Amino acid sequence: MGYKIPFTGLPRQYNNLRQEILDSTDQVLRSGQLMNGPWTHKFENWLAVRTGALHAVTCHSGTQALEIIAEYWRGLELNNKPPRVLIPSLTFVATANAFLRAGWDIHFVDVDVNGLLDADKIPLDLDYQAVVLVGLYGAAISHTHSVMALTRWLRNNVTVIEDAAQNWLGNNSVRVGDGSAISFDPMKNLACYGNGGAVITENHDLADFARAWGNHNKGNYKAERGGSNSRMSELDCAHMMVKTQYIDQWQARRRKIAAYMCERFANTSIRCLINEQNEHNHAFHKFVIDVDQRNRLQEKLWDASIDTRIHYSQPLHDDSVLRQFPGPNMLSVASALSQRVLSLPIYPELSDSEVEYISDRVIESI
Repeated sequence: MGYKIPFTGLPRQYNNLRQEILDSTDQVLRSGQLMNGPWTHKFENWLAVRTGALHAVTCHSGTQALEIIAEYWRGLELNNKPPRVLIPSLTFVATANAFLRAGWDIHFVDVDVNGLLDADKIPLDLDYQAVVLVGLYGAAISHTHSVMALTRWLRNNVTVIEDAAQNWLGNNSVRVGDGSAISFDPMKNLACYGNGGAVITENHDLADFARAWGNHNKGNYKAERGGSNSRMSELDCAHMMVKTQYIDQWQARRRKIAAYMCERFANTSIRCLINEQNEHNHAFHKFVIDVDQRNRLQEKLWDASIDTRIHYSQPLHDDSVLRQFPGPNMLSVASALSQRVLSLPIYPELSDSEVEYISDRVIESI
């Protein structure tokens, strides 16, 4: 049939929005206001309304959003002993790097079969000050961690931080915990043409800290450490405001594609990590399958001109830099999943015939 299916639909999306993107670019460049202008404020206001939060502070990237949050709560620890944070072992390395740079003691926790932190795997005698919940692949945190677990953490003064880079558009965009980091890099559902991120919070103090930190602490925030230059440009925010008009339409298309592929794979040996329990609140950032002989399948799909990815090929407790920290052993669920998961293309610009082609090739290749 001559199909050649890339992993992302960025060129197709741009072609569909080209004139609107160019028009918004012209408005910004003609204004001469390239940073901290009206488009930044519009986008931050849109984010706050969308997430139902009091504050949305944009910054350079999702990674820096996490760094800001890690720095803020690290600064509230008054003793000299590094506070301990719990992080799921199957996630992008940025989740751990943010806390490593801020001087936290990290303890990795094994995940469940969907790649999300398994609260039952936390040692009962472990002392920790914060936990990071990662909505891996777009899964909704509220459907993975019971209200009782979140309540227990908050009651015990454990800071609940959400790495929502992949899942913030799920669960009606409602956030959990004390602060959330979200990302707009080109691989995300709502993507800018470079780097971008935001801190989402109800905490006035954290919001003030984020704004000051991203401006080299010129706001004279109540902290004795420096900040950085961390912001989204007016161009980025103007482009994002174009895309916000279409995000619900795009999300609906992602949901339709995911539902079709889950149905096609239902009577096979393939397990979809988007299932009936989390489908309704999933953000559909990635469509990930758990499959035998993952590498062999990936090669066959490449031969059929279907580009795929692996998220992620090793758990963080096996990373050369991070293995100094305690975590699960080689028999962990995280280790097993890292050898079995494969991400298939899922973006709104895929045609029905392309989605059918992907599903057919997967089924015939297993």
